[in-house]
Amino acid sequence: MTEPLKAIIVDDESLARKGLKLRLDEMDGVEVIGECGNGREALNMVAELEPDLGFLDIQMPGMTGFDVISKMQQDDMPLIIFVTAYDQYAIDAFNVHAVDYLLKPIENTRLKEAVDRACAHRAADGAVTDKQRLLELIISITGKSEHSISQLLKDHTGVKSYPDKIAIKDTGETTLVKSADIDWVDAAGDYMCIHANDETHVMRITMKELEQQLDPAQFQRVHRSTIVNLNRVSKVCSHMNGEFHLILDNGASIKMSRSYKEKVKHFF
Repeated sequence: MTEPLKAIIVDDESLARKGLKLRLDEMDGVEVIGECGNGREALNMVAELEPDLGFLDIQMPGMTGFDVISKMQQDDMPLIIFVTAYDQYAIDAFNVHAVDYLLKPIENTRLKEAVDRACAHRAADGAVTDKQRLLELIISITGKSEHSISQLLKDHTGVKSYPDKIAIKDTGETTLVKSADIDWVDAAGDYMCIHANDETHVMRITMKELEQQLDPAQFQRVHRSTIVNLNRVSKVCSHMNGEFHLILDNGASIKMSRSYKEKVKHFF
C-alpha cells in the first residue's frame, strides 16, 4: 500500500490551518505532519521534516508564499498546492504552472481533487517538484523579465579572473550584486535564486554558466543544485543518514550530500 503524502500547512490564520487539517485528516493519501503561521517557520519546517507536500498560503505578512518558494532549497522542496484568494487571471496562471490551487473558502471536492493530483504526481515520479515552473509562475504574475549574464572576464595573461559583481537584469533595471555578499545559490533548471543580504534575486542562467563567474576557492557546490559561499558557513551538523547540513551566518540551513563532502573536507 502506498504511503500517504507527508504534508505541512502554511497559513497565518490559525482557524484556516485548523479547518484545513481537520478535513485532510479525514482523507486518504495525505498525512499532516506540521503546521506553521509564517514563511520563515515554513522554511525551517521544510528543512527539518522534509515533507512531500505543502499547502501554502500566498498572502501572508512579512514573507509571501512567492517569497517562500524563492528561498526554498531545490533539493528539499515539496510539491506545492497554493491556497489563495487571487482573482481569476491569477488562478488560471496557477492552473498552468503549479501542482494545484485552492480558492478560499476551500470546497471539499476541490480539496480532494488537489490531494489526488499531488498523489498522481508522486505516482508519476514527480515527487521532486519542478521549482522552475513555480518560478515561471512568479515571473508571469510579478512581471519580472528573463535575462542572463554568462560572459567570463579574463585578464591579459589569459588566466581566468572572476567578477566582483554579478549583474542581474529585471524589468529594465540591472542590479549589481557583490559576489562576496552572496550567501548561497539555488538552481532550478535555467533559473538561479541568488541569496544575498537577506534578498533573493531570480536570474535566468544555468548553474554551469554562473559557476564560471564565481571563484571556486570561495564558492563550492554542496548538492546537485546548490552552491554555497564557504566563507558564510558557521557550523556543520551531521545526520545519521550520512548527510550534513551547513548552517550559515544568517541562520540558513543548507543540505550537503555525501557525494560532495570531499569538496569541503576542510570542514571536518
